[in-house]
Amino acid sequence: MILPIEFEDKMKNLLKDEYEEFIKSFDNERFYGLRLNTLKINSKAFKNKTNFNLSPIAWCKDAFYYKKDDKPAKHPYYHAGLYYIQEPSAMAPAEILDVKPGDKVLDLCAAPGGKSTQLGAKLKGKGLLFSNDISASRCKALLKNIEMAGIKNIIITNESPERLSEYLEGYFDKILVDAPCSGEGMFRKEPETIKSWRKDRVKFFCDLQRNILNYAAKMLKPGGHILYSTCTFSPEENEGTIEEFLSKNNDFEIIPIANNNFSCGMPDWIGARKEIEGTARLWPHKLKGEGHFLALLYKKETNHVKIKVENKYFETNKVDLSDFYKFVDVNIKGELAEKIGVHGNSILLLPEEIPNLKGLRIVRTGWLLGFLKKNRFEPSQAMAMGLNKNQIVNIIDLSLEDPNVIRYLKGETISIKGKEGWNLVCVDGYPLGWGKIQNNKLKNKYSVGWRWM
Repeated sequence: MILPIEFEDKMKNLLKDEYEEFIKSFDNERFYGLRLNTLKINSKAFKNKTNFNLSPIAWCKDAFYYKKDDKPAKHPYYHAGLYYIQEPSAMAPAEILDVKPGDKVLDLCAAPGGKSTQLGAKLKGKGLLFSNDISASRCKALLKNIEMAGIKNIIITNESPERLSEYLEGYFDKILVDAPCSGEGMFRKEPETIKSWRKDRVKFFCDLQRNILNYAAKMLKPGGHILYSTCTFSPEENEGTIEEFLSKNNDFEIIPIANNNFSCGMPDWIGARKEIEGTARLWPHKLKGEGHFLALLYKKETNHVKIKVENKYFETNKVDLSDFYKFVDVNIKGELAEKIGVHGNSILLLPEEIPNLKGLRIVRTGWLLGFLKKNRFEPSQAMAMGLNKNQIVNIIDLSLEDPNVIRYLKGETISIKGKEGWNLVCVDGYPLGWGKIQNNKLKNKYSVGWRWM
């Protein structure tokens, strides 16, 4: 691998005796990881159902290395949302943040959604996952990954951190800031990033990171935590950004990250306070993963004003929901929660608490159940992914070996016997999407944008 000379010189100066071992790691093959979606499956069940070559990732529960030849992205279980394919080191930030059910959690720079799906699984359907990204195009991938994971208690926005902070001061218990950076830690995984690296870009990213972190601090409750992370080796963007932040925010302190797999931060590299040793570095020559930096920050307890909750945006009293409830009566076992909202022709199951979002660019609020159309309700792909087979009256449960699984995922019409009307199509009991049976033919309702290519 041909690396920029200026990058090599910088790392040689920083690492000294460790440099040769570090630089040799770029000639090794990268590591491949997947993380189970514990909203849908546990480790024991997954190992029993697959023949992947799995070995555990030490710093992330329910996550595994796999071999390149396993190709888990070309497996029906991936389309069922049973796991997320993720670089192993990238699993560390959401794991260290230690989210609990009931927390209000913000993933501030969330796309494409790997860390958001990890945070959402930890919430176990309780509390709120608020995922944001400033890029409208990247929000499309973020939405798909959250929907595929079956996460219901969500708000997704396409906003700048500054604008969000104007609405959500002191609102969140936990915030993840996976900041834009120079990306040096991804050179081995994504060699194309080498071409865009320039030494003079470090200042640009430092300024960006420090602004984002200050807006995040504004949105955090006293007593809450921020996990700041990058995928770069640059001390200016790592220890330097944390030193700058602490010097201007004396109501924050570092919580030391204790993990035997990680190395400590290096405050001496930028003349920072000793406490920054409590941050963590993940080095590719010391563990089976790429380069990352982590800092866990605690906001000291003070009095604060609770943010106003407002749900008028989703008023339902002027909308005829009879077709929706008719669908529910015929197809759903038991009851859906009562907090139904309507936006346009979309029917949503809303999170327990929603702040006032009027004026923000909202991608999704809550679990999208489906759409009101002329004289009928049509369920959504997101609804299918958030259900389990025991909640549905009619299901088509295909075995993994059945060729109809791939036909369904490709969007084909399938000849199959079953009960007329809406059916939830599953593979080995795990939902894939909807189909509608008529005259022993399944009209395929699998999302066009998700289809197997």
